[in-house]
Amino acid sequence: MRFRLDTALTGIAVCATVGLLLWPYARDAGAVLLAQDDPVALADAQVSAVLRRDPDLLAKQAEEALAAKDADLAQSFVDLAAARNVKLPDDLTQRVNEAVAADASAANFARRFATGFVTGNADDLVTLSGTVAGDLFVFGDIRDAIREGKHLAFGEETDHLILGLAAAGLAVTAATYASAGGVAPVRAGLTLVKDARKVGRIGEGLTTWAARSARGMVDGPALKEAMTKASVFRPGQTVAAMKTAFRADKAGDIVRFAKDVGRVGEKAGTRGALDTLRIAQGPKDVARASKLAVAKGGQTRAIIKLFGRGAVVLAAGAFQLGLWLFWALWMLIGVVISIKATTERITWSYLQRAKARRIKRELAARQDVLLQNMAARSIGPPPTLAPALAHG
Repeated sequence: MRFRLDTALTGIAVCATVGLLLWPYARDAGAVLLAQDDPVALADAQVSAVLRRDPDLLAKQAEEALAAKDADLAQSFVDLAAARNVKLPDDLTQRVNEAVAADASAANFARRFATGFVTGNADDLVTLSGTVAGDLFVFGDIRDAIREGKHLAFGEETDHLILGLAAAGLAVTAATYASAGGVAPVRAGLTLVKDARKVGRIGEGLTTWAARSARGMVDGPALKEAMTKASVFRPGQTVAAMKTAFRADKAGDIVRFAKDVGRVGEKAGTRGALDTLRIAQGPKDVARASKLAVAKGGQTRAIIKLFGRGAVVLAAGAFQLGLWLFWALWMLIGVVISIKATTERITWSYLQRAKARRIKRELAARQDVLLQNMAARSIGPPPTLAPALAHG
């Protein structure tokens, strides 16, 4: 009996100890799983989980960003730390501020703006400003449309995504001027996607989708005819010719996608938008990232750096998160079963003892009655009871 009770008590101790060790992971897993449909709540749950395990994580990441000369990313980690009430070393915050100020210096600004305007390549807000300026003056879109359009006209390898984005950009640019900037996020988004495509910073899945969507935006025969009249030195004539080859009714998906990208760039910065394009596998990922950027602003880059695509969508980690909950549940069940077994064995032991005491009392009562009867008859006890009476 004692062995069976000790086994049950040991089961309670083991299951409770393992359950307590699993609880932090199970709690975080449950929070993440519950937040999987909301990118903002998902990011909050994941950040809370990693900071509980490593409170110094944000300081380490900011140091790494400074070492990589990415002041914008370092500032994003500082912003995330401030939002989470995480105290960073004063010297680290000062170095981040100095790095950001150096990036914003007048000479550096002018150089990067000119680079973006001329080359059409952007990696931060300043170079993007130059790139967007070039596209708003139709220089960038004409340049890209003519280059890729001639490739298509002569049967050469063509980047249909760049061609479609340039054609859409020419149409959107006119709308931007007509609405006094009302569709500026779309314009900026188209520019960002073009630039990310040129430098290979778009995820494979997103590239496949965008190229397929852009392919139907341009009428091949009309484009070949337009290429005979296209020239960077005749922008008005080139834009008019390109419009005849552009199918506006096929551009809805790309325009919505570009608007989401532009919103990310507006709230999280150019590099935040480029990071989003790198990790996204489809337009839904970008749409979720835009919601995250609207809510988190400058913190967005830091969150994406920490979790990659997992910042906006729960992917392969769902099974592992489910395992934490599964094992925690099993430990809870184990505790309940062990408590039940212990209770049953204690109760059984109590009942057995009570039964033994009751039988003993009944035997004693019978012996008393028998002795009284014998005393009344003035005879000695029967031989069978003599030894019992001698000992009792």
